[in-house]
Amino acid sequence: MTTASETTAWRFALVGTPNSGKTALFNALTGSRQKVANYPGVTVERKAGIIHTPGGHRVDLIDLPGTYSLRGRSPDEEITRDTVLGRLASEAAPDLLLCVADATNLRVALRLVIELKQVGRPLMLVLNMIDIARRRGIEIDLFKLSKELGAPVVTSTAVRRGGTEDLMRRIDAMAAGASETSIPNTWKPPSASDLRAAQREADRIIQVAVGQPSRPETLTGRVDAVLLHPVAGLITLLVLLFILFQAVFTGAKPLMDLISAGFDALGAMAHDALPAGLLQSFIQNGVISGVGSVLVFLPQILILFLFILLLEDLGYMARAAFLMDRIMGGAGLHGRAFIPLLSSFACAIPGIMATRVIDNRRDRLTTILVAPLMTCSARIPVYTLIISAFIPEKQVFGWVGLQGLVMFGLYAAGIFSALAVSFVANRFFWRENATPPFMIELPDYKMPRLPNVAMGLYMRAMMFLKRAGTTIFSMMVLIWFLASFPRPPAGVAEPAINFSLAAMIGRWIEPLLAPVGFNWQISVALVPGMAAREVAVASLGTVYAIEGGKDVAAQIGQTLAGQWSLATALSLLVWYIFAPQCASTLAVIKRETGGWRWMVITFAYMLGLAYAASFITYNVAVALGAG
Repeated sequence: MTTASETTAWRFALVGTPNSGKTALFNALTGSRQKVANYPGVTVERKAGIIHTPGGHRVDLIDLPGTYSLRGRSPDEEITRDTVLGRLASEAAPDLLLCVADATNLRVALRLVIELKQVGRPLMLVLNMIDIARRRGIEIDLFKLSKELGAPVVTSTAVRRGGTEDLMRRIDAMAAGASETSIPNTWKPPSASDLRAAQREADRIIQVAVGQPSRPETLTGRVDAVLLHPVAGLITLLVLLFILFQAVFTGAKPLMDLISAGFDALGAMAHDALPAGLLQSFIQNGVISGVGSVLVFLPQILILFLFILLLEDLGYMARAAFLMDRIMGGAGLHGRAFIPLLSSFACAIPGIMATRVIDNRRDRLTTILVAPLMTCSARIPVYTLIISAFIPEKQVFGWVGLQGLVMFGLYAAGIFSALAVSFVANRFFWRENATPPFMIELPDYKMPRLPNVAMGLYMRAMMFLKRAGTTIFSMMVLIWFLASFPRPPAGVAEPAINFSLAAMIGRWIEPLLAPVGFNWQISVALVPGMAAREVAVASLGTVYAIEGGKDVAAQIGQTLAGQWSLATALSLLVWYIFAPQCASTLAVIKRETGGWRWMVITFAYMLGLAYAASFITYNVAVALGAG
């Protein structure tokens, strides 16, 4: 390892098992000096940041995906293995490996340390969450542990101020004593017997260096007795999801009303300040009405992310995966698919990327195929617009909001359709039918750290706003142009939009979608909606605003209720449960599966399901008098 000067940037890599607090330590060390991207050529998330030690050294820190071994049985583990071994052509090998371990649960972590010692890189073991271990009466002899491992050991508490000071001092001490000594690389892919031998050695070291409390902590066990119960646990999970969907509607409404009023006022100002003509129409109907009709749903999306982040920090996500394993296994999905599918509620893209944690290729492909059926946050603007326009705002059973109940039903329909598609795929298309057993480590419960949650919410809000300022804005400019040109002949009494390119395109597509109850306005909105689902809402806002003028721009929901039948509204809701209305998701499927085949299969089966389900819904609704 080469001595670093003040002008030399070190490359350190954080490696550790899942749920070891590795990402919390990364956040504590780098703060705001971090960025997230993908490794070149693969859709595996790469977190990199910069830290400056007390001795003046600059360190480029990489947060590697969590792993239990360097065998590389999934894309995530392959990236961790190749980075640790220096196999990546795009970047040099790390100068130091910081192996992060949960101090309250060292068995698997020490097995990983034993394996990491073979790769020929300088190594330091970081015992994270040491405060929790001490509070539980776990006594760790750092000198004995370091001697047995043959590597320095340092403690840290990533979530507390000053909790990383010892780690920073040890890094500087290692820098001062660094040399050109070369350590041979003796690592080879471990066999099952190698892993068992390493685990026996880890258990021996724990017997020597770690003292367990006479009265172990039982709070987690008492809570799990309820939350992991086959009946009570599932009821608790369903209640949590039900509360989430109620909060998405009721909790976000005041902020949504405030944002909506702001954009209405902004549109009125533009209408009054600008002379009548194309510029006024572009600013009011193309920009303000279009982009504003999507930004108004930001509070709902943040509430959804807030629930997911809190449950992750609390340690509940692994329990939810464990609970769902039996149900999902019956449909041919692996228990590990639960977390990618739950992530897909926020966005299918990270959900599909999260399937990298699934070792078996068949299970990974099945999860990728059904992940877009999860009701992502991009559908919320569509669902909310239609539900608010057609479903009365009233209570049922005396306390449940009807609108939130309908939203819950749409989410449930997405979940059940995903299970059904998975069942059919595994029953009729896959040659191998056995799903490997599901094993997962359940982390201890811990209180969510508000700074981490706040940072996660901030990053997701910025991603949504960036999307609104790029993809959605560009689509709104396109829709405005199509809805405004060519100009109508002089003296006609019909709305100008009837002579536009948008109307021509919509009426060309309309015969294909008329059997499911869609008019030409819906038909034309679905086309740019392929860029992103929520663009369809902005497109409808722009089209109807240009068609109806100033009042319609502020009352798009009432306009739809006046021009659509209930059968059409229900048909469009069902369409969005299934339709593959997101080009970015399809692109990620292509990248994750390594070709066009599975992307085309996903697009085709979802489009077929959407058309069939909407056709049935519309015609049944018409037959019942809702047409």
